[in-house]
Amino acid sequence: MEVEKMDENEWKYHGEGNQSLVVSHCQRCVVLRFLKSPPNQNKSSEEILQHLQNIVDFGKHVMKQFFGENYVHHGEIIQLPLDFVRQLCLKVQPERPESRCDKDMDTLSGYAMCLPNLTRLQTYRFVEPRPILCIEIKPKCGFIPFSSHVSQEIKHKVCRYCMHQHLKVANGKWKRPSKYCPVDLFSGNKQRMHFALKSLLQEAQNNLKIFKNGELIYGCKDDQECSSDWNELARHLKPFFFPSNGLVSGPHCTRTIVKELIHVITLTLLSSTDACRAGDMKTVPVSQGRSYCEASAFNKELVRNGKHKLESSGLPRGCLLYKTLQAQMLDMLDIEGLYPLYNRVEQYLEEFPEERSTLQIDGPYNEAFYEKLLDLSTEDDGTIAFALTKVQQYRIAMTAKDCSIMIALSPCLQDECSEQRPVVLASKTRFTFSVSVLDLDLKPYESIPHQYKLDGKIVNYYLKNVQAKDDPVMSSLFKENEDCTLVLHKV
Repeated sequence: MEVEKMDENEWKYHGEGNQSLVVSHCQRCVVLRFLKSPPNQNKSSEEILQHLQNIVDFGKHVMKQFFGENYVHHGEIIQLPLDFVRQLCLKVQPERPESRCDKDMDTLSGYAMCLPNLTRLQTYRFVEPRPILCIEIKPKCGFIPFSSHVSQEIKHKVCRYCMHQHLKVANGKWKRPSKYCPVDLFSGNKQRMHFALKSLLQEAQNNLKIFKNGELIYGCKDDQECSSDWNELARHLKPFFFPSNGLVSGPHCTRTIVKELIHVITLTLLSSTDACRAGDMKTVPVSQGRSYCEASAFNKELVRNGKHKLESSGLPRGCLLYKTLQAQMLDMLDIEGLYPLYNRVEQYLEEFPEERSTLQIDGPYNEAFYEKLLDLSTEDDGTIAFALTKVQQYRIAMTAKDCSIMIALSPCLQDECSEQRPVVLASKTRFTFSVSVLDLDLKPYESIPHQYKLDGKIVNYYLKNVQAKDDPVMSSLFKENEDCTLVLHKV
């Protein structure tokens, strides 16, 4: 990319998170990612550069080892003309959601990350003339905790996502709880996966978005503006799945098209298109935890119909969901078992603050950092080394629990489909596709106390307000003592 000839009019607002803002190029399949900071708290150019370098190194040396070469795009750092950056900032400012404007885009350093636009197929440098469909899924944590450190039995039965839904609704984050359960999606059982994906489409929240030619057509834009009309979605999808236009319109048409979409997403999620070093490491056996969530709407439906055995086919070892789950399961102790180890590290750093860099808490995220993550022992020998390894593994697990999977699809005729590119079949058409992972910034070391407190709030709310209503004995206990408060953690 020729940075000297940058024109802000060739770029448009793409989206943003807590830490960064992204713009995409109108013709090339690339995006620029700029860091953000609160007003009057600007970092120096050197700090910005180091922050971006840590992100690139973490993707390149750590997450790429877990997920594989084709799935992780770590990007590169470029330095842009300051005048271009300032003009670009002015251009995108009116498009930014109000809720994100508490932080300003960095316009002082000129540094940004250049990355591929993952709403496009990852086989072309330029925008293709053919239509592209992209599905972004944030699957969340796909397993039930198996740690012996868990203090409340409910955590061995109900997944974190399903419990958290009720607290989010109570806090006004969402209007109603979603029927989606990540344990169903990660089960490998197609029936359960189909139900999970249908539930995501019914209540997308911030866990599912659909793009057509890079433009959002379904899902929530920054947790607020939501497009969730299935008939409108079907209108967008019909040319992709039924190009001959032979299908009558109406409810049947909409259901059929959505069913085709779910089928194709499931096949791409179960496909294996890459190998990775973490595939050779000793893995955490999935069988350690319960294979289903008691709060899953799919599970409840089975129980109502008198069926009590929930099938879990298991995921193919090479597929992206399997790799994501293995990275998530580096959280072997649960936050309850991890928090005392975090305190051990904190106490050590209070005594020896100069050791922080040696412990690599803030980087560098290099080969040596990755190698230390491969120790899966859970026997605490009382050392700082053990505590630090578990803390770093937990940070990786939390990153994997919050990542997004991007599936880009493009229709192709049989004679057009190249052998070099994976293909997935639908009823009336075929697609070339690419699958990628997004949102792989390492979760902050400093966020662990927050996670510990949040875990307590989620579980306590669920026990008192959800399980108690389902359980007459528990319900009567709460009625007898309205002042009763369940305390999971010391906060």
